Amino acid sequence: MKVNIILSIVCLIVFINLNIIIADEETHVYQEKENVYLWLNKVGPYHNPQETYTYFSLPFCKPTDVPADLPEAKYGGLGEVLEGHGFVQSGIAIHFGEEVSSNSLCTSTLTKADAEHFRYAVRHHYWYQLYLDDLPVWGMVGQVQGEGSKTHANDELVSADTLRTYVYTKKEISISRNNGQIIEVNLTSKLPVEIKEGAQMKFSYSVTWKDTGKDFKTRFNRYLDNSFFEHQIHWFSIFNSFMMVVFLVGLVALILLRTLRNDYAKYMRDEDDLDTTERGVGEEAGWKQVHGDVFRKPNHILLFTVFIGAGYQIIFMFAVMIVLSIVSELYSERGAVASTFIASWSLTSFMAGYYSGSFYKQHFYPNPAPGWIKVFILTGSIVPATAAAVILGLNSIGLAYGTHTLPSSAVVTMVLIWLFVSLPLNLGGTILGRQWAGKSDWPCRINAFPRPIPEGPWYTRRSFLIPITGLLPFGSIFIEMWFIFTSFWNYKFYYVYGFALLVYIILFIVTSCVTIVTTYFMLNAEDWRWWWTAFLSGASTALYVFLYSVYYFFFKTHMHGFLQTAFYFGYTFLFCFTMALLCGTVGVIGGKWFVTTIYRNIKVD
Repeated sequence: MKVNIILSIVCLIVFINLNIIIADEETHVYQEKENVYLWLNKVGPYHNPQETYTYFSLPFCKPTDVPADLPEAKYGGLGEVLEGHGFVQSGIAIHFGEEVSSNSLCTSTLTKADAEHFRYAVRHHYWYQLYLDDLPVWGMVGQVQGEGSKTHANDELVSADTLRTYVYTKKEISISRNNGQIIEVNLTSKLPVEIKEGAQMKFSYSVTWKDTGKDFKTRFNRYLDNSFFEHQIHWFSIFNSFMMVVFLVGLVALILLRTLRNDYAKYMRDEDDLDTTERGVGEEAGWKQVHGDVFRKPNHILLFTVFIGAGYQIIFMFAVMIVLSIVSELYSERGAVASTFIASWSLTSFMAGYYSGSFYKQHFYPNPAPGWIKVFILTGSIVPATAAAVILGLNSIGLAYGTHTLPSSAVVTMVLIWLFVSLPLNLGGTILGRQWAGKSDWPCRINAFPRPIPEGPWYTRRSFLIPITGLLPFGSIFIEMWFIFTSFWNYKFYYVYGFALLVYIILFIVTSCVTIVTTYFMLNAEDWRWWWTAFLSGASTALYVFLYSVYYFFFKTHMHGFLQTAFYFGYTFLFCFTMALLCGTVGVIGGKWFVTTIYRNIKVD
């Protein structure tokens, strides 16, 4: 099934109107002399792809002689808006197969303010983006000549007297076609004019056509950086992570299970049969001593339940996203990733409600669980509320700087999706979770009074175990984080979702294994407070991802200033927050499986 069919079905379910335009631009099949629309999208500094402005925020002149049959703007769906797309007509009349040697577009005279605006954009390497038949085309606003022009984007670092800035005034558009379909679009910028007050800017364009034997299905391949994503270091990182999984699984099997087997053997034997040495060893293995407290509900259970409920939703959402990306090539459809993200998040709200509702009910069974409505509301709101706070904050900053911001219609649409799709599914999941899986099935009875926790060795303390646990999961995804960060902040289409799926599975296994080891150390020290420790141990992986993002910002990007810093760390915080919920929940899943398994196999008096 093609990606547009899949997205149409999913977006219909979550009431996302994609505003499909019925035109040849949608069918991608043209007749001779038929209109081909060239859309102006956005403009921004090269060193920060997330800082974008409308095309005419720069003092480009607007075409005055626009053909009547050309639409003024193109309105996409919610996904396109969230990705920062906003299309206006370029005024360039292109007809399929018809060449234009040179055609004047418009003329303007630069004022002092216009000249300063252009000069700032050129010195900061501003680019602009066009779209023709859903194919992106990029071009630079201008060029810098003079001493130091090849070094810094910050014009404060270079004397203005030694620089000469130019704006390209001609767009040479080359289009390749095959059987009525557009296969490739190239843009060459020509005729630089020096930027200065009173300069005459005569903008023009030309269009050339050529035939090609390339197939339409492969036309997006030229935008994929195969040498970057499929480099041998990427394959090596996957192999390295896989070997880490084998090692950790073997470690858990050979050490923990063998140790537990010895513990079982000692505990099942009559104490009178043990000699002094064995008795001392048995007392050191103290995990059985806390059988009456190990299934006690965690402190701040409402908050804990909300976290793992949201974590389950994120686990399922990312799995759905990755699988859909593999089978549907979402990267080639404009706005598809954002639309699928919203749809996946909304539909997986059921899982958040189901797991949070069942977990919360289990710890109060058979008594009624107080405050379950509060659990349901907070579970469905914690991630959307956090994202809304960050995005609205960045929107406010963007408004102050005049960058692209989310329109009010997109915000209203998102709120409606949350109110009428996400929350109802969450409520349904909560009710079913309470009814179907809300009974306690703990293998041991819980004591009326909690057991005192002895002072254990330093390596069994949570202050040591929690941060150390996140190192191995981070090490298993470290290389993939570099590819993800680079694709997001450096104009690369991330398309290797097969790698992403393998890394996702590896992260799940590694996090579970190291959390099992951490839980065993705690229980062996007779510390039964493993719920929060398992969650925070898994979530600590996100802390290392955030520290890596700080390194990446200062050493791998050229961003500077409050605006770019705010956008970078705002988006990074959202990514790390969701990752903390995901990995923390995976840690709880592994820890719960381990604890339930070992206590189910002991004989409790």
